[in-house]
Amino acid sequence: MPADVLIELRAAILRGEYAPRQRLIETELVERYATSRFVLRNALTRLANEGLVELQPNRGARVREISLDEAIEITEIRRAVEGLVAARAAQRITDDEIAELRALGEQMTSAVQNTDMLRYSELNAQLHARIRAIAQHSSATRIIDQLNGQMVRHQFRLSLVPGRPSVSLPEHLAIVEAVCGRDPEAAERVMRAHLTSVIDALTSFAATSAALPSHYHAGLGIDA
Repeated sequence: MPADVLIELRAAILRGEYAPRQRLIETELVERYATSRFVLRNALTRLANEGLVELQPNRGARVREISLDEAIEITEIRRAVEGLVAARAAQRITDDEIAELRALGEQMTSAVQNTDMLRYSELNAQLHARIRAIAQHSSATRIIDQLNGQMVRHQFRLSLVPGRPSVSLPEHLAIVEAVCGRDPEAAERVMRAHLTSVIDALTSFAATSAALPSHYHAGLGIDA
């Protein structure tokens, strides 16, 4: 199977070109990616194994929507794995990487001060990705990437919930300082505390989401 079909279709789903529960029409995808049905079906099977696509007997494929309960379970797994990653990053970080992480923290602070929540969400994802890169733990990175793939089109965009950034920003800055301080125990502790906060926010969000404007229910929501 040509890797580009799988990669391009995955990227399109992650970019939000296909909405949760949207059907993926084989004839349209074959034409779009200039491929065969056999190759496309292999790609859809791979994406189903990653949790991005749902295969329905006699009905084809559609983009999978993650429930609130699944989102919480996924974040619980992330809490364990990303705690380990943060500790390892604190052990391996270089002086140049310290400067880079602190710069990201400053940009996140500026985004919150300017009420630029979309930018804050992007920087949030960059920070977590950079910590994974610094840790150089390939197995943990694969696990987290797959979990994030399942969450990327989740309906709960916590970073847009009023008041949430004022909670999550100090948590992210604490992660930056612990990793940059080369303190593995503190780095693991604050990362786990942050993701516990995300779980708590997801749980609370269930009770209030019905009252929020519709634009709060779209987008990434990987972490906040």
